[in-house]
Amino acid sequence: MAKTEETRQWIPVNPAFDPSEPMQVGGQAVIEGVMMRAKGVIATAVRRKNGEIVVKKEAFRSIAEKYPILKTPVIRGAVGLVEMLYVGIRTLNYSAEIAMEDELGALADKKKPQTAFALAMTLIVALAAGIGLFFFLPLFAATHLFSFEQQPVLFNLVAGTIRILILLAYLSGISLMEDVATLFRYHGAEHKAVFTFELNAPLTVPCALGYSRFHPRCGTSFILIVALISIALFSVLDAGLLLLLGSLTLPIRLMTHIPFIPVVGGIAYEVLKFSARKSATLWGRMMIAPGLWLQKITTKEPDEQQMEVALAAIQAALSGE
Repeated sequence: MAKTEETRQWIPVNPAFDPSEPMQVGGQAVIEGVMMRAKGVIATAVRRKNGEIVVKKEAFRSIAEKYPILKTPVIRGAVGLVEMLYVGIRTLNYSAEIAMEDELGALADKKKPQTAFALAMTLIVALAAGIGLFFFLPLFAATHLFSFEQQPVLFNLVAGTIRILILLAYLSGISLMEDVATLFRYHGAEHKAVFTFELNAPLTVPCALGYSRFHPRCGTSFILIVALISIALFSVLDAGLLLLLGSLTLPIRLMTHIPFIPVVGGIAYEVLKFSARKSATLWGRMMIAPGLWLQKITTKEPDEQQMEVALAAIQAALSGE
């Protein structure tokens, strides 16, 4: 499905949505495009090489909708984290397929569609890489470079600091890549589109471009909150283990910290949701400030064409199933 000039028109938002209530619409940047998720719908808009915008729209029902117990605070965040990782990888793959079609033409048509097994393996590899880089490496470095192994608070403070430094170095490094810089501009466009919806403004390119590219409930902010919460949670966990076992080692920490990653993600989700709702207050602004600073790396100002793609995605998502 192609979007033509109607992309620039203001499509009134679905009256079932309340722009004053946060966490109703969210998304992510993909290759030459944006994915948006609204209630029951995921829509991905991608700019083809010939200038056409293609939009893929599909129904999506969270597992928490099927099993209400999964809507319990903290649990809902852990479930949502896994779901969005799955959706994110799937939509990135879709945008990559569009890019491949543009580059290879007919040769791309011979490529078999990705199987569920291949997608599952991609998800597993992504999780393993993330755990290795942001959890194993900080624990390994804090264990072998310092002598705080038996001091829970100090050890996790050092490990957490290393984790944040790795995150900053990683994001700064990839931001220098041309393709990633483009991705970050689409990330900025996604934020502007969400702001436009939440403030009940016309979903037009000139209007959306006027809003900030820094959003208080961005995934970048979520990652930073995870890093900070992990310091406190793992300090408490290690203190209990030290009393129980008498000493702590790297293998013990790996076996006990990694299973708690979903718990950290669930708590981080609740903190992010709370801070987004309180972003107009002094405490709220203090809570979201570090995440907004980090978005200076992960978002860039979009141009009109990139903004148009983001609006195509949010309009498709808001139009319902």
